[in-house]
Amino acid sequence: MGVEFRPLKADEIECRINQLKEGKGKYEGKVYATILLYKDARCDQRILDECVGAMNWQRRHDEHRGNLFCAVGIYDNEKGEWIWKEDAGAESNMEAEKGHASDSFKRACFNWGIGRELYTPLGIYLELNEGEYSREGNRIKSYARFDVAEVETEDGVIKHIIIMDKRGNIRWSK
Repeated sequence: MGVEFRPLKADEIECRINQLKEGKGKYEGKVYATILLYKDARCDQRILDECVGAMNWQRRHDEHRGNLFCAVGIYDNEKGEWIWKEDAGAESNMEAEKGHASDSFKRACFNWGIGRELYTPLGIYLELNEGEYSREGNRIKSYARFDVAEVETEDGVIKHIIIMDKRGNIRWSK
């Protein structure tokens, strides 16, 4: 079975602030954010439907030793059988059970190759502007949102990417 999934489009990649850091030395008073790229489960469902057909894939969830696993099966016409790939997920901060199921599904889809380019080590680190963060005692919080405006991949690796803020300003690029 030679299933090949297309690379993710810019509007299918989401950005999340992973870590906030306070600048030191000459950067004191500045706040920096480490950004992670991710996809959601609906993106995986659309790509599976598009690439193999809605009736040619399925998923199932099972618990093994307290861990929730999702298996994604794709029907192989040549072999006349379902081929399965699975992975475990982690609970989310919101709706733990639903998040756990969604995460295990997304990870199983990574095993099929959907969105694997998101593992490209990019080191997205950007300075936050005033108004994009707040201080609560010793803690820094941010609800700033960023979007992927452009992305180009080659051989499963992100070669070019532009991340913009909500005002349309380029905040990071490679």
